[in-house]
Amino acid sequence: MRRRKRVQKHTGKFNKIYAMQLATIFLGFIIFGFSENIKGPAIPRIQFDFMLNESQLGTLLSLNALGYLIACSFTAYLTRKWGIKLVTIIALAAMAVSGIFIFFSRYYPMFSASYFLMYIGNGMLEIGLAILGARIFVKNTGTMMNLTHGFYGLSSTVAPLIATGLMQVTVNGYTLDWRGMYLVMLLLSILPIIFALFSTFPGDDIQHEERIPLKVLLMDPVLWYMVLILSFGVVSELAVGGWLVNFLEKAYNWDTVMASGILSAFFLCFALARLLLGPLTDKIGFTLSLIIFSGFSAVCTFAAILGGERLVFLFAAAGVGIAMIYPTVMAFIARRYPKESDTAITITVTLMGLGSVIGNYLIGGVIEIVKRYFGEDSQVGLLYGLQAGYGVIGLCAALCAVTGLMLFIYLSKRQEII
Repeated sequence: MRRRKRVQKHTGKFNKIYAMQLATIFLGFIIFGFSENIKGPAIPRIQFDFMLNESQLGTLLSLNALGYLIACSFTAYLTRKWGIKLVTIIALAAMAVSGIFIFFSRYYPMFSASYFLMYIGNGMLEIGLAILGARIFVKNTGTMMNLTHGFYGLSSTVAPLIATGLMQVTVNGYTLDWRGMYLVMLLLSILPIIFALFSTFPGDDIQHEERIPLKVLLMDPVLWYMVLILSFGVVSELAVGGWLVNFLEKAYNWDTVMASGILSAFFLCFALARLLLGPLTDKIGFTLSLIIFSGFSAVCTFAAILGGERLVFLFAAAGVGIAMIYPTVMAFIARRYPKESDTAITITVTLMGLGSVIGNYLIGGVIEIVKRYFGEDSQVGLLYGLQAGYGVIGLCAALCAVTGLMLFIYLSKRQEII
């Protein structure tokens, strides 16, 4: 009788810990979605306040993506030394502090440094949550990874609208504007910190384990295919948050509310796809899913650009395809490298961060070059420039599909389809 009671108590404790772990992951991805995608409505105002052109704006986004890249490069090491719990708390605290610094930034150098700190926190948080998910979700990996990342999509859906609303809020005669909006949103990072403090994380108590040498891992061609797929997919995903509102406002003279509505529709499609289509990735396989979904996103993006204002809704529909790339790659890595998931995730996400730096810079550069060619001060030049720059986003989705097809052929020859 006593033995049975001890088992029940242990089970209850396990469920409570698991619930706290899930709360940390879900809330962590919600905060991550906010921090990444509130910038859409804010960027035109940031650009105006600091008098930045499109090329300088692309450089700003690239430099901040560099902060994300740097964080990714050392987070797995810190995770092995300090544990996922402490690393997750530090990441969230860095994001909260960056919100305070952004609020008080009145000059571009301080603002840029504060934004850089936010991306350091973002990178640490994403790696920590990805490693935690890979360790927890050993069954129905594709479904659970997509469900977890679906919370990122949900917060991203409402982020542009919340940001637009907060920037107009007045408190005691003071309008929050974009600085106050960043302060409020980033201070929400305190919530998942609370859950993390009262939780334990799997793997943190393991001091020594047999690991595959990094050199051996780097010699696996599949890992490099994952790097390319993730890089192309994430550039296509994140660039939408930074450029879509800007594109609609300047190319079609839309107001901020309407443009933010399309961005929110993109993330609504994004979130629903992750929440509803996750089981499909487990059913048809991760590799085939990557090909189908990234190809769909590319078709929607190019059709929206070529179709003009009447097909703008396809920008939102592209979210269905691109949403599935990141969590499906994470599920693939967790399945192929069960004992080395932290190292494999770090390698792919770090190199993906490098691709994001190049991608944002390339988009801004393409816009500037095409705009100058067709007339820098003309509406036609601006339209063509923006279309060409956004075309890079569609091209990245297409290259993601092509690379996925190459991976599929490679794995088929070795009968290792995942």
